[in-house]
Amino acid sequence: MALLLPKKFSDYQKEGHLWITLSSGEYYPDILPLACEFYKPVLVLFGQFLAQAHSSTDLLMAISQLSEQWMRVQLARVFRKYVSPETPVEMLKQKRKAQTICDNFGGGFRAITEVQKRFGARPIPDEALCAILWEYKDRGKKGYDLTERFFILLREQFPTLQLSGPERAGKDVLLGTIFHKYTKIDRPIDFLICDDEKILAVGLARYDSDRGGAQEDDRTGQYRDCANEVLTYATKHNLPTKVIFLNDGPGLLLGSMWRDYAYIEDLYPGRVMVTTLRMIPERLTLEWLTS
Repeated sequence: MALLLPKKFSDYQKEGHLWITLSSGEYYPDILPLACEFYKPVLVLFGQFLAQAHSSTDLLMAISQLSEQWMRVQLARVFRKYVSPETPVEMLKQKRKAQTICDNFGGGFRAITEVQKRFGARPIPDEALCAILWEYKDRGKKGYDLTERFFILLREQFPTLQLSGPERAGKDVLLGTIFHKYTKIDRPIDFLICDDEKILAVGLARYDSDRGGAQEDDRTGQYRDCANEVLTYATKHNLPTKVIFLNDGPGLLLGSMWRDYAYIEDLYPGRVMVTTLRMIPERLTLEWLTS
């Protein structure tokens, strides 16, 4: 039988600000000199591609042929700002999608002559654009930091257990590769906690710097679906597996996030835990994991 938690996630809400982890940010305009130095080669190369292109689709196809991934992604971001702001960012990152983008979005591309005119009117480096690109640089870093610290903390707290999953960047673990004939084979998770062959818990880790509205509803809906799916499978196959949602950051204090997460935990007493990093020593025990 699952062990009930002595203190629920909802019990921490009144003093929630004491239980979240704050990641340090960077000040504006202090970042500008470094941002301009960092992204100047990107803008110079974009200008070279732009000067040789005879159409906006030709420009994108030329960018997509670049073999160096980091530079290609940066050029694609500049392309989106100047040529096609409606094109999904994730599509632009994939070189194999270049022709599809041209076919589906090419009709809305800004004319190459206009792009050349607008680009030529801006300085190199362009402080405004470099500042925008700088915002992308550490996107996801806070989440990676959270996961890394989580792994360190759990290895100290539970030296006999095995942890797996991407500690920073890396591919998610798919539950279809862990559980035999799992309901949704491509269900991604961020970490597994195991005791030899026994899977004690699966979990997701997220750092919310800022969140609300539709994003808020989307996140909690995904969590609810994930918990229901995993626990239904675990019950059917008589597995002790629990679900842990590691969430942190000031976004937890916004809107109804804290209450919504607490509701998910309350739906599955003793089988789902929502926790911040600071709560783990107090809440996540070996007794709960193995119950």
